[in-house]
Amino acid sequence: MLPSARPPSQRSGRLGLGIVGSGRVGPVLGLALAGAGHAIVGISAVSERSRERAESMLPHVPILDVPTVVERSELVVLAVPDAELPGLVAGLASTDTWQPGQIVLHTAPGYGIDVLQPAAAAGAIPLAVHPALEFTGTSLDLTRLAESYFAVTAPAAVLPIAQALVVEMGGEPVVVAEADRPAYAEAIATATSFSRSIVEQSTGLLREIGVENPGSYLSSLIRSAVDNALTRAGAPSRLAVEDVIDALGAEPGDGDPGDDGRGWFLRGE
Repeated sequence: MLPSARPPSQRSGRLGLGIVGSGRVGPVLGLALAGAGHAIVGISAVSERSRERAESMLPHVPILDVPTVVERSELVVLAVPDAELPGLVAGLASTDTWQPGQIVLHTAPGYGIDVLQPAAAAGAIPLAVHPALEFTGTSLDLTRLAESYFAVTAPAAVLPIAQALVVEMGGEPVVVAEADRPAYAEAIATATSFSRSIVEQSTGLLREIGVENPGSYLSSLIRSAVDNALTRAGAPSRLAVEDVIDALGAEPGDGDPGDDGRGWFLRGE
């Protein structure tokens, strides 16, 4: 029996953690959970870029194929693009890879736990946990997790497990109903794409009139404007400000190939 299948009173609290996906999100969450005492047993990585990121962020963690990662893990974090998630979950179910009592957590904003039904049918515990943060894929994100909220969707009986994992990562869990996940994803996408487009347009105009370092020039203005807007919205927080500032120095098209401009965190990578 997997330790996660035991009643909470009989668990040690330390789980064997497997990460599927080596984009900007998976390795960071792995580090955060490892810092809480969980042991990373493996991570999957396909492209050269993802392998480099995995080796850089988690240098002593073996890079394994996806079925092996899942088979060895008590807690599986699926940090893959939204479009790949349903097929991945169903494919692993078709090969009887999911295990009873295994905790399966995905990070896609637009999905709740319905997408994990094939795993749940095999006895796994389904959790949908999305951190409202634009990841850099570096250790810098660990500090930002402590300022971030996480959208959590889970069956009522296991909701405390999802909330506890978020707290272990340093975040604040906020329960989002299954039916509300599409609206939640739209809100996140709107905030991110709008922030990026405004920054790019404003810095472009300043650059055209000869202002050097337009990102630096606008940084105080944007920080204060976003902070004021968040305060008026009832959230006196700097959660989104630093992420907006990060975009100031980036030219359109910078970053990993295939980035659709919505931010890697929207695709759950």
